[in-house]
Amino acid sequence: MGWISPFKEITNSKPLFLTVYGTVLIGIVFSAIYVFSAVYSPDSVVNWSLSQHVAPSSPNQTVDSPSLRLGGGGVMAPAPKPQIEKRKPIWKTPPPGSEMPPLETFRLTKELVQERVKDNVIVATFGNYAFMDFILTWVKHLTDLGVENLLVGAMDTKLLEALYWKGVPVFDMGSHMSTIDVGWGSPTFHKMGREKVFLIDSMLPFGYELLMCDTDTVWLKNPLPYLARYHEADVLTSTDQVTPTVTDDRLDNWKQVGGAYNIGIFHWRPTDSAKKLAKEWKEMLLADDKIWDQNGFNDLLHRQLGPPVDDESGLVYAYDGTLKLGLLPASIFCSGHTYFVQAMYQQLRLEPYAVHTTFQYAGTDGKRHRLREAMIFYDPPEYYESPGGFLTFKPSIPKSLLLDGEHNLQTHFALVNYQIKQIRTALAIASILNRTLVMPPIWCRLDRLWFPHPGVLIGSMTRQPFICPLDHVFEVHTMLKALPVDEFGPGINIREYSFFDNPLVPAQVKDSWLDVQLCREGSENCQSNVTNTAAVLKFPRHSNEEKLKTVFSPLKDVKVIQFSSMQDAFLGFTDKTREEKFRNRVTRYVGIWCCVEKHEPGHIYYDMYWDEIPDWKPLPPQTPQDDHPHW
Repeated sequence: MGWISPFKEITNSKPLFLTVYGTVLIGIVFSAIYVFSAVYSPDSVVNWSLSQHVAPSSPNQTVDSPSLRLGGGGVMAPAPKPQIEKRKPIWKTPPPGSEMPPLETFRLTKELVQERVKDNVIVATFGNYAFMDFILTWVKHLTDLGVENLLVGAMDTKLLEALYWKGVPVFDMGSHMSTIDVGWGSPTFHKMGREKVFLIDSMLPFGYELLMCDTDTVWLKNPLPYLARYHEADVLTSTDQVTPTVTDDRLDNWKQVGGAYNIGIFHWRPTDSAKKLAKEWKEMLLADDKIWDQNGFNDLLHRQLGPPVDDESGLVYAYDGTLKLGLLPASIFCSGHTYFVQAMYQQLRLEPYAVHTTFQYAGTDGKRHRLREAMIFYDPPEYYESPGGFLTFKPSIPKSLLLDGEHNLQTHFALVNYQIKQIRTALAIASILNRTLVMPPIWCRLDRLWFPHPGVLIGSMTRQPFICPLDHVFEVHTMLKALPVDEFGPGINIREYSFFDNPLVPAQVKDSWLDVQLCREGSENCQSNVTNTAAVLKFPRHSNEEKLKTVFSPLKDVKVIQFSSMQDAFLGFTDKTREEKFRNRVTRYVGIWCCVEKHEPGHIYYDMYWDEIPDWKPLPPQTPQDDHPHW
């Protein structure tokens, strides 16, 4: 009778038949409640239509709901208890010697998606092989956060095969897309965007919630609990809002959001309203190939905006008046501006969920570099090494340039030009020593945008001065491009300013370090040669190419050489042909600032050799003939 003892303790020694009877009665009541809630749950609505873009399902396939299943004759019956989820672990690679499965194995079907779903949610992105490293970074961040209910759509077979062999869940989008970077704004770029719309329209009928995001998004915190807070929302979308409308983690105030709704991060629930929106969005784009996918999305949602769903949630009726829309707060579902420029989340003491690399100026290379600066991009191990070693320096900026006076064009360019000159010297020394230059942080007084503004966006939280992304001043894509050596001299590799703070940099790199202090030649202990690798080397200012080679060539085994300053560190090249090629190269490294008000065009070109022009002033082009870079 030992099995009775738990009941005896609970019932405080009441008769056994009452205990058993009461237990059975409670079970019956709870079962009835479960059946009633399953049958009448509003979440049980199922749309049986399948998109024409989805691979056909098996003839016997039914669409499962977490609470309902069709019984015989189409009568709704309670679903069986959910089975323990057994998703294949991500990063578990296929066994050695195995063959690539047939392409049809990767067709998008409900069964394929179901293998990855958790709590009725799937997280998805898509891309081509050019974004392989972005996709691996996207997957790595999510899996580190414990999110494994994810899928990646491959737009070319090269990406599909590469992800399969790395153990990343992947499906074939059948796009037959090019494997190269197509470039923002190009016709192929817009075609890729349209694929997203077709994908959403295809997946929603499966009955799962869909968190769709671009590959240039990085997840920093598990977003699924946040999205679940707004369970009544049909669509939750990120925006390009650059001024805060809330100071906590509530949804942004829809009445105050003026920025476009950004489709780089948005969450869809498989409701009738959301499926209707996805279908009309798809049909809109198919009818007119000139419509940009994001503009179409915004136009549809703004067809009707308001009233609010209630007084508390922050949701608003949109689109057809029945769709419940929420705007994810730009402070924590960050754009490239609220994260990299404003650091809005830091100022509001919030934890960011994601950053989407928008608001930047150097294409895919610029996106990658920004994520590297923030130390949230995963590069292969060889990125953190360099065959010739690294060169770095301590930038010295007078306080007056940084803080004194008004923040205007003159003070901004005075500050940036001062730093450009030091970086020019560092690039020359890195070129001579065949070392990779770790760029310094660059301070700016003014923001950079693509339209006229007064210096910073009114209402934004941009601090002045601020450390600006490298692409605000430099043409990152040009710096990383393989230019012809016969015209531009040897290439100069660079790394981001946060490189040595990155925990992925090996200890053997950080521990092999030589500090170089500049000194006046002829002064005590100021030497032009070295016989050991002491921790500090005093090196004469105004040294030329030959002296640099003589002193530092024997130190090739030293991984990192750090100059105390680049001010007057280099006198110039002795090889004039090499100098000409170097100038040819680095003049192309700097970009523009934009944009002054009440002048067309409003951009101003940076000049790598600004100090060689008497009375240089920051002015926009005065004539069409002046509108060109300084090379």
